[in-house]
Amino acid sequence: MSDDVELEDGAEEDIDLSSLSDEELVQQMHDDLYDGLKAEIEEGTHILLARGWTPDKVLAEALVEGMRIVGIDFRDGILFVPEVLMAANAMKGGMFILRPLLAETGAARIGMMIIGTVKGDIHDIGKNLVGMMMEGAGFEVIDLGINNPVESYMEAIEQHQPDIVGMSALLTTTMPYMKVVIDEMVERGIRDDYTVLVGGAPLNEAFGDAIGADAYCRDAAVAVETAKEFMARRHNQLAATA
Repeated sequence: MSDDVELEDGAEEDIDLSSLSDEELVQQMHDDLYDGLKAEIEEGTHILLARGWTPDKVLAEALVEGMRIVGIDFRDGILFVPEVLMAANAMKGGMFILRPLLAETGAARIGMMIIGTVKGDIHDIGKNLVGMMMEGAGFEVIDLGINNPVESYMEAIEQHQPDIVGMSALLTTTMPYMKVVIDEMVERGIRDDYTVLVGGAPLNEAFGDAIGADAYCRDAAVAVETAKEFMARRHNQLAATA
């Protein structure tokens, strides 16, 4: 997929995004996200806004839907981490434009997630990818960075009141620290108020169950799907008790 049109003589001609219809432009933006073309995503976002599209409509139809396609192909092994990182970076270009506009309009987000790599671990590629994919799916993401002690998680939970707490670890020596955080949540009587998702190369589903996490997510695409499922479940529970 590319913004370039192949000509008979082998030359390539750039597509004039402004000449496309709304439907064609949205489809082209899906292609550009897939190809990690940040400048084109930024241009397309500006064009749609200039045509009167609301920020939340641009987010949902052009960016979130495009990243959904990327997530499916990542899950199915068609795309790999470097390509998804490029797509997520292109998504961030569009989000940089939309974020202040969304804040002004009070547009609803799917939910909020805090995410960080646990104490003793400085690996963050997987965490960053999850964060970008979650943001691309319509979540507000608070990234705590790396090497987070339990206090960092508790402070972030208290400050932001997220829906989801995400923890990442790449080392077998640091993954047990996830239980320290969950145990502290239990001690404070707040464990059931939040969905806890864990991930990282050495983890597995049995480990996630053993430490009391709600779910183990093997990659960013699964994290997004799992987070959406838990948010839908929560909304259904709230509706049933209303």
